[in-house]
Amino acid sequence: MADLTADAARQKASLVVFPEAFIGSYPKGIDFGARLGSRSMEGRDQFQRYFDAAISIPGPQMEHLASIAVDHGIYLVVGVIERDGGTLYCTALTIGPDGTLLAKHRKLMPTALERLVWGFGDGSTMDVVETPLGQIGTAICWENYMPLYRSHLYAQGVTLYCAPTVDDREEWQASMRHIALEGRCFVLSACQYLERSDLPADLDCREGNDPETSLIKGGSVIISPLGTCLAGPVYGKETVLVAELDRRDLARGKFDLDVAGHYGRPDVFRLSVNRGDGFP
Repeated sequence: MADLTADAARQKASLVVFPEAFIGSYPKGIDFGARLGSRSMEGRDQFQRYFDAAISIPGPQMEHLASIAVDHGIYLVVGVIERDGGTLYCTALTIGPDGTLLAKHRKLMPTALERLVWGFGDGSTMDVVETPLGQIGTAICWENYMPLYRSHLYAQGVTLYCAPTVDDREEWQASMRHIALEGRCFVLSACQYLERSDLPADLDCREGNDPETSLIKGGSVIISPLGTCLAGPVYGKETVLVAELDRRDLARGKFDLDVAGHYGRPDVFRLSVNRGDGFP
């Protein structure tokens, strides 16, 4: 992460977005020995290794992430696997150029088998952060398919919509362009490029154990508020995408569509959000 951030900083980036679970890893193709009604001891051992690789916030790893932002005077959005007590969360951190943790968002709805290894987020970690660059908000992977969560980000005035993901399908690109057009915001989606050789050799991976097997093929993209692809998508290799964002495009887009404003019809529709921790 430090090397990639330095690369982006050399290209004059002010905001760098990393993929979902970039720190701690996305265990693609690993089932942790789970079947309906049973779990294996081998799977429990896999989870123990995954648990040990997660980070605590606060903690020494978090301090190191903050130092990367400080070293380059840059805003960072990064997906991490967070350990809190005995539970893991798929989390996105927003870190300021002074090292301050500006936001911590826990994925609200893990998808499919993710629910076995990650806990559920709640309404207390869904803030959009105001910065000199713009209002930074984050939706992790298939949270981007949750219309009411998107609406909550729009209602907070998000202009830099960050979408860390592992969804490398072509269909994902249609969703990212739709969100940019719907929210009239810049969308920065970061997706990993992951090969089998990047995971421990002794794991049995469903997609195959040939070291050159592509597990996650990338597809990072940067899109303007009018749906124009400014950079990417790029598949099949590691890369750093860079684009210059023209903030004037935000007002240009809101001219005829503001879903949280003049196009929202609050006399007909109302969004209710529980901003608490889920407990009464």
